[in-house]
Amino acid sequence: MKEFVISEAKTETAVLVALITPQQDERKTKEYLDELEFLAETAGAKTIRRFTQRTGGPNSTTYVGKGKLEEIAAFIKEEEDAEREVGMVIFDDELSARQLKNIEAELKVKILDRTSLILDIFAMRAQTANAKTQVELAQYRYLLPRLTRLWTHLERQGGGSGSGGGKGSVGLRGPGETQLEMDRRIILDRMSLLKKRLVEIDRQKTTQRKNRGRLIRVALVGYTNVGKSTLMNLLAKSDVFAENKLFATLDTTVRKVVVGNLPFLLADTVGFIRKLPTDLVDSFKSTLDEVREADLLVHVVDISHPDFEEQIEVVERTLAEIGAGGKPSIVVFNKIDAYTYVHKDTDDLTPRTKENWSLDELEQSWMAKLEGECIFISAREKTNIEALRKKLYTMVRQLHVQKYPYNDFLYPSADDLESIE
Repeated sequence: MKEFVISEAKTETAVLVALITPQQDERKTKEYLDELEFLAETAGAKTIRRFTQRTGGPNSTTYVGKGKLEEIAAFIKEEEDAEREVGMVIFDDELSARQLKNIEAELKVKILDRTSLILDIFAMRAQTANAKTQVELAQYRYLLPRLTRLWTHLERQGGGSGSGGGKGSVGLRGPGETQLEMDRRIILDRMSLLKKRLVEIDRQKTTQRKNRGRLIRVALVGYTNVGKSTLMNLLAKSDVFAENKLFATLDTTVRKVVVGNLPFLLADTVGFIRKLPTDLVDSFKSTLDEVREADLLVHVVDISHPDFEEQIEVVERTLAEIGAGGKPSIVVFNKIDAYTYVHKDTDDLTPRTKENWSLDELEQSWMAKLEGECIFISAREKTNIEALRKKLYTMVRQLHVQKYPYNDFLYPSADDLESIE
């Protein structure tokens, strides 16, 4: 079963494969491949080649067409002949059991898809019993419908017709099918146990949340690798693990933060990503409950990313899917120190694109669009952090007064913001 994931953090070589379709143009496909390469790097693999194919949609049997698959196979053979082994081929979309079986038969190397790659990274990143349980459940959910291809060498021999599965099939149920049924039962039993564990973990976490007292809860949300953990460390003066890799944070971390003399709880949560597997969202229910039950969401955005607007849409869509849409929120555009743009001369009559927008222009447009409920910062350079603290103070205080009106006298008014350090 472990053949689907990279179990060791060693450097392997990888080939990436993606499709250009009517729904996903060439520019979008390149961005997805860039992200897939970053995922592969995070998992410990080095990308040596990319393959794309323009088509109407994925081939139901081999994902790409027969000619493209032969081209990939020829490249792998060339590398092997030159004593440069190709460790794996990674596909940008989730593959079915049938596609996996056919592709492996043709390429004869390890085959991964985006989902199995993300699951492998989650398995590497999981530190607590909670995260490990959630990742293991998600892995089993992924593996269960793909078990059949593990036992192809032991498939039963028998043909024919009728409900018995073929002429002469009675009494000829082969060891492959028996082993498959045994594995399926073992996995289902294990999944049942893991679900019970998660229910217990969820109950414990619910109790913990109830015992946190009369404090407003704020959750940092956003796409993966936008700087949430770095911001958490700044605001909470903590040492949450932060790294320039995807999914550096899996376990939700909650810290008490005091701005002025106003305390609130700040949670750092797992980052979202495009094409995030549904099973993964379901498995991480107890982690995402911190987002669902938050009073205020701080949506962190990497303003330096060329496709940050789509990342915003992905996060907002995922929040809506988990039942956390419509909450009070503030958008924090991070990494302004890394933002670059292409200056456009006044005599240049070519159409202006988003690459030509300066940071000031972006700030003005988004401030207007979000009615001022956003701020531009650099967590790494600590730029505009004090302005963020004041904005957080104002919003948390408003929510606190609404939720706990009789505690209002404990906290300074907005006029006292100048004294906030």
